[in-house]
Amino acid sequence: MKLAVLGAGAWGTALAIDYARDHQVTLWARNAEQVAEMADSRVNTRYLPDAEFPPSLALSADLADAVAGVELILLVTPIAGFRPTLRALAATGQPVPPILWACKGFEAGSGLLPHQVLLEELPGLKEFGVLSGPSFAREVALGLPAAVTVASHDYAFAKRIARELNSSRLRLYANDDLIGVEVGAAVKNVMAIATGVADGLGSGLNARAALITRGLAEVTRLVVALGGKAETMMGLAGMGDLILTCTGALSRNRQVGLKLAEAKPLAVILQELGHVAEGVPTAYEVQRLARELNVAMPITDAVCQLLSGSADPQRVVAGLMAREPKSESGDSLS
Repeated sequence: MKLAVLGAGAWGTALAIDYARDHQVTLWARNAEQVAEMADSRVNTRYLPDAEFPPSLALSADLADAVAGVELILLVTPIAGFRPTLRALAATGQPVPPILWACKGFEAGSGLLPHQVLLEELPGLKEFGVLSGPSFAREVALGLPAAVTVASHDYAFAKRIARELNSSRLRLYANDDLIGVEVGAAVKNVMAIATGVADGLGSGLNARAALITRGLAEVTRLVVALGGKAETMMGLAGMGDLILTCTGALSRNRQVGLKLAEAKPLAVILQELGHVAEGVPTAYEVQRLARELNVAMPITDAVCQLLSGSADPQRVVAGLMAREPKSESGDSLS
């Protein structure tokens, strides 16, 4: 299969490396200097310095050239770059092939999910979907085993892509719940920040398990309110991705939480991180949506307090523990 991977961050690079082992792949980045450096060194020194490129992996800074004649585009920019890249694709004047994206989050300002952004920018595109699940970029680039989900409103498309891109390294499962997979992918990053804070405060493994479990309940409530399926949250794009992101040392969002527990200013944390932590802008969009939909999301509210600096970590954790007792379904006990 001929593929173009758009976006040479950690995840885009990892997917390009993995799929270049079995397919004809071009990795595109908008920074020509970065592309030249990667072409010379055959690694992405900034994001994945220990993962060498397969000899077959092509590189390009020319978008029109990168997507010419491809059968599938993997769009792997941060969510902030999703709409601009779609517009750039349309501006090439070439027919746009099916698109699979791996960005996670809600668009800042609009609160739109990626598929909603795509439908605004490329309303004529018929085949599209999301690739998501528990997968750290470095491990995928090194060929370690992982399993993820391909979701689309067009289930036949999801099944076809899952068949064609499945490998012994990266197993793909098809899903028809595009909204559920997108929301799970976005909100788990917010929960990872909360879990990192609790771990940074030394709250213990009991607290970590409680946060992950109640975080899953929050995500599920929002998924259902937005039209997704609760059962999706029991799979790879829900529980699987949440567990990995909340507990794995490679999780950037968990690292944000750990540093918030040290009372570091957010601007300093993000500068030290050197990578995009999607949970930071996503938290505010999730909070706004939850309030509009009357969905209770106390952990998300707590994360927003921490990110804005309006409360210290100890007070926020104490506030979560002091909430009124409820049933696990969220009903009052009174």
